[in-house]
Amino acid sequence: MTESLNTGSHDLPITDELAAYMRTGWAGAGRTDVAARPIAPWAAKRRAALAARFPGERLVVPSGTLKVRSNDSDYRFRPHSAYSYLTGAGESDDVLVIEPSGEAVLYVRPRAAREEGQEFYRDRRYGEFWAGPRPDLAEAAELYQVECAHIRDLELRGPARVLRGVDASVDARVPRGAGDAELESFLSEMRLVKDEWEVGELRSAVDATVRGFEDVVRALPQAFGHPRGERYLEGVFGLRARLEGNAAGYDSIVASGSHACVLHWIRNDGALHAGDLLLLDAGVESDTLYTADVTRTFPLSGRFGSVQRQAYELVYEAQTAAIAALKPGARFRDFHLAAMRVICDGLRDWGLLTDSTDALMESGLYRRYTLCSSGHMLGLDVHDCAKSRSEVYLDGVLEEGHVLTVEPGLYFQPDDLTLPEELRGIGIRIEDDLVVTAGGATMLSSGLPRHPDEIEAWMSSLV
Repeated sequence: MTESLNTGSHDLPITDELAAYMRTGWAGAGRTDVAARPIAPWAAKRRAALAARFPGERLVVPSGTLKVRSNDSDYRFRPHSAYSYLTGAGESDDVLVIEPSGEAVLYVRPRAAREEGQEFYRDRRYGEFWAGPRPDLAEAAELYQVECAHIRDLELRGPARVLRGVDASVDARVPRGAGDAELESFLSEMRLVKDEWEVGELRSAVDATVRGFEDVVRALPQAFGHPRGERYLEGVFGLRARLEGNAAGYDSIVASGSHACVLHWIRNDGALHAGDLLLLDAGVESDTLYTADVTRTFPLSGRFGSVQRQAYELVYEAQTAAIAALKPGARFRDFHLAAMRVICDGLRDWGLLTDSTDALMESGLYRRYTLCSSGHMLGLDVHDCAKSRSEVYLDGVLEEGHVLTVEPGLYFQPDDLTLPEELRGIGIRIEDDLVVTAGGATMLSSGLPRHPDEIEAWMSSLV
């Protein structure tokens, strides 16, 4: 096999003498963390369910490839969520194949043997001295409890269903088939109901996120003195995410003042002002890649102003109504509609809109101030199961084991002349993570206060 090295500006010419010297004198010790991953038995059940859904077919699920951030610098790798769900593995350029017999084989790129070539010390993308050790075949089989083979032995003979758009080299080797889209949908839909192990991972991610929010509040005095106070707080939460998990599960939204009116404000370059609210939307992603997604809006001064409290209490009441609508058998869209009826009632009471609540729900005029849906499924992706068919997700019904967010909001744009001046520039969102149970729903993020009085007391205890 011809050796292909990913070298760059740090590379230096190698003499024959150095190449020979580098092949000898190594102890050859393997990894020290080789023990079956706790996810392994759960992943095996999932692979079996996938094989049963497509009996007698070859199914191909790649982990994904490294992606260039700039020039010769790659982003930190994260495997495709479907691949992680089915294997618990996390290396790039690997491929899971489920054969027509139902047998699963994980094709991996093992770390290069030091006596065989130069990859281990010259290849900046895959070499052990550059990127750290990858498991060898025996170690991978022990870690993931599945048969493993070298990626160079992968033969992608058709026909096969392929999870497309993950690895271009895999896509190119198997002709596109009509069944690929069905595979993608099922891989998303099979994650809708979380198993016991997944709920535990999500609970751990949420618990770490609660600690990250506490860190942010404690850091407010230092952040006030920085011209990019939002970014200071982003860094504080990011530290917690990296210490207790893999990373933040998505780009944190740290939005002070009118920045909170931007739904996905991730520039996080603003200063903090004592009279403003801060909207913090952030989640820790566990080492197993399950992410929390929590939002709190709190007063930077520690106490809500009267108008701020009025707006916050409306969102609080809307979220409370939405949470009450969660139960098995309810339509997925019901909790959003419950929240929006409360929002419409409030906007009418304030005189911002004059039509009846039923008329407003029909016309959608209220959406000028709230914009988007009030929640989504949560799991390996922050917007989990997104490739599911509408009839089983957005237009489907809730089941025990669904994990989702409930996050109504009000966003009063700073230049909106339909609003009284005192409301302009106020953005509020309250978001919690819940698991649907037989009796309704359990809030995973109950460690953070929601009511405005509780938030003020919580901040006072931390700052």
